[in-house]
Amino acid sequence: MSAQPRSELPLSRSAAEAPDARLLTEAVTRLRRALRASIRTDYPWETLPMAQVELLQVLGEHSPARVSELATRQRLAPSTVSGLIGQMITAGLVVREVDPADRRASVVTLTDAGREQLTAWTGAHERRMDAALAALDDDARAALVDALPALFQLAENLGESGDGPAMG
Repeated sequence: MSAQPRSELPLSRSAAEAPDARLLTEAVTRLRRALRASIRTDYPWETLPMAQVELLQVLGEHSPARVSELATRQRLAPSTVSGLIGQMITAGLVVREVDPADRRASVVTLTDAGREQLTAWTGAHERRMDAALAALDDDARAALVDALPALFQLAENLGESGDGPAMG
């Protein structure tokens, strides 16, 4: 790879040649990769795997939750989620308790430490994103803001929340 910064690398195909889906996929992939890499600038001590961060995010919105619900929302195998939850219990980020609605089942809940971790992670991401947005010109920033409703709808169409249609 050349010494050229990642953000200045050309797209693999020109906008005129590549279908919208391919360009959007490439943009989202680059954005996620850049977010993961840039977070280390503000939060260099963080070693939490992204899969655990994503589970913390889901639990921040939907807690308590059963492992099966988390697996469905994250589109992961229940055994994978169970393993991640086990690691997060050991780290003190979540607790597993008996489901009060069905004593045969268990639910997972964020601990105070898990909530603090999620808040710190979210804050660091927001600071990085704010800085990147501030570096854009007004037109580019407005275009991104205008595109947000469509991006949320696209995520819903792809079943990002686990409630929408499964693409397979």
